[in-house]
Amino acid sequence: MSLKRVELGTTTNITTTYAGEFAGEYIAAALLSASTINDGGVTVKPNIAFKEVIKKLDTGALVSDATCDFNANSSVTLTETILQPDEFQVNLQLCKKDFVSDWEAQSMGYGMSQTLPPKFSDFMIAHVAAEVAQKTENTLFKGVTANVGEFDGYEVLLAADNTVVDVAAVGGGVDSANVVAELSKVVDAIPAALYGKEDLFIYVPSSIAKFYVQALGGFAAAGLGANGVNNMGTQWWNNGSLTVNGVKIFVSPGLSNDKMIAAQRSNLFFGTGLLNNMNEVKIIDMQDIDGSQNVRFIMRYSAGAQIGIGQDIVFYA
Repeated sequence: MSLKRVELGTTTNITTTYAGEFAGEYIAAALLSASTINDGGVTVKPNIAFKEVIKKLDTGALVSDATCDFNANSSVTLTETILQPDEFQVNLQLCKKDFVSDWEAQSMGYGMSQTLPPKFSDFMIAHVAAEVAQKTENTLFKGVTANVGEFDGYEVLLAADNTVVDVAAVGGGVDSANVVAELSKVVDAIPAALYGKEDLFIYVPSSIAKFYVQALGGFAAAGLGANGVNNMGTQWWNNGSLTVNGVKIFVSPGLSNDKMIAAQRSNLFFGTGLLNNMNEVKIIDMQDIDGSQNVRFIMRYSAGAQIGIGQDIVFYA
C-alpha cells in the first residue's frame, strides 16, 4: 500500500507581530506622549532594567580664609533615592466575527482566511497607546501604588518627604479671584537659590491654568483693571506661555485640582524600561493556536516616578 503525503494550504492570518524594536517605538508613543513627559516637564530615565540609583550630594560651607596649609574645611554628604519602575500590562481580546458585517469586512478576506481588519488593528494600537498615555499622565502626579495599574506619583512622594517646602492651599479652593495670590504664595516659598533657574517651573493643573487666564483677562481683579492684559480682555491669551512673578508655568493635566508644585525639571524623574526586553506590544491571532476566532492585544511596559532633592521643591496642597 502506497502512502500519500497531503499538503494543506497555508492560511495567512495576522503576520505582523509588534514586538522587538517596534515594541520600543509603540511603548514610547504610549508613555512619552503623556502631556507632561512629552512636553519636557520632567527628566526621563529610559532603559531601566530593574532600578536606578539617583545620587544626592550636599556640602557644608565651602569657602574659608586662606592659609598656607591644606585644611579640609567642609563636609560632603552623599545620599540616594531609588527609581524602580513597576510593571504593567494591557490585555484585550477581540472576536473577528464581530467585524464580518462591518464596513471593512471586504478587507478581511473570506471563509477561513479572515483576519482582523488591518486598519482596525492599527487603530487599536493607536487608541490603546493614547489611553496608556493619559493613564500615565494621571498616575505620574496622583498615582498610588496600592491601586491597580498605578505607581506612586509626585503627590504621594512629596507628601511623604518631610524636607519638601509645604504651602497650605486656600480654603474653598483656587478660583479666578484668588489664583494670583495663591500662585504668588508658591513663588514666595521657592528657595532663593532656585529662583531664576532655567528649568524651574510651577506645575499647575488645567483648572488653575484656566483660572489664571481668566484673572489676567480682567474682571477688575488683581489690579489688572476691567480690560486685563494689554487691554485685550478675555481675548488676550492664545495658548502661549504663562509666567507668574518671573517663574514659568507648566500646565500638567495630571495634577489634582488645587495642587501645585514648584520644582526644577531636573529634580523630577520619570523612569521606564523603554527599550529593554520587558516591553512588548503584540497582536496575536488565536485561530492557529486554539481554533477560535479571537485576536489578542498585549502590551507590557514599566513606569515609575521619583523626586530628587525634597528641600528644593515647593508643594502647594
